[in-house]
Amino acid sequence: MAKKKTSVYEFPHPMDNDCLVGHQRTMNAFMDAWNHRNEHPIHPVWMLTGPRGIGKATLAYQIAKKVYGNVGDFFIIDLDRNVDKDGKIKPDGKSISVYTVRATIEKMRMSSMSGEWRVVLIDSVDALTVAAANAILKLLEEPPAKTLFLLVTHQLSNVLPTVRSRARVEKMHPLSIDELRQLCARFMPDDVISTETLRLANGSFGRIANLKQYGGDEIYDTLVEMVSNKKTTASDVMSVSKQIAPEPELYGILLDVIAHFGLADLYPMATIAINDIKRVNLEPEISIFKIIQEIRKCL
Repeated sequence: MAKKKTSVYEFPHPMDNDCLVGHQRTMNAFMDAWNHRNEHPIHPVWMLTGPRGIGKATLAYQIAKKVYGNVGDFFIIDLDRNVDKDGKIKPDGKSISVYTVRATIEKMRMSSMSGEWRVVLIDSVDALTVAAANAILKLLEEPPAKTLFLLVTHQLSNVLPTVRSRARVEKMHPLSIDELRQLCARFMPDDVISTETLRLANGSFGRIANLKQYGGDEIYDTLVEMVSNKKTTASDVMSVSKQIAPEPELYGILLDVIAHFGLADLYPMATIAINDIKRVNLEPEISIFKIIQEIRKCL
């Protein structure tokens, strides 16, 4: 049975990451609009949408650095800067409160009027509560002069239509295998990343990091071998289920195994079961065990 990885990877925050791989089309589109802003007013709201882990936030920060004039002209709304009703930092890793948005709006009002461009970066719109999204909407309805909004979103369908309608939507695509290799060489130079792991990542470097961090690539190989082996016991299945259970980042491996064997009919059941683990706080190892057993029954 594969053992969980213990390697620790340290990746730069998107704000500090000067390595942007891919997405040149989106960057070129913005720079063209920015360089001609005196001839044609630039759209004040840019929404960068696409799967997690492909570099949307990295691109957003690189754009921001090209635009804002002074340090005080850059406003960031994200989970790390989440505040409660008393204005105290309270990152919960789940949602961005309306108090965070209101605090940012107040800072914008109090900021020095240098005459330079200001940037508001939201990472991500998906994490905004309904109240927070509505507060942003009010700001976007009449955006302040010389202010650029960069909205990062992982799932466009999660964004309020009224917010989406006020943005220029730039759809960013998953990274290619070659682009993933470039990032692996830069940030994981001591690791051998197999082509299979690159394929499992579905164009997301963030997913490669999770797979390697938690031994997901090895667990995937174990699962593929295990479900197709007639000698596999319930004890074997429970053992690997317990490996996967503590790390929600690895739950997607189950869907990858389903895809490997071409069992498309199992997708709805497995997807619902995985979502229920997070939503209802079920015992994850039991739910994972049941999914694996369903896969075995179909082979």
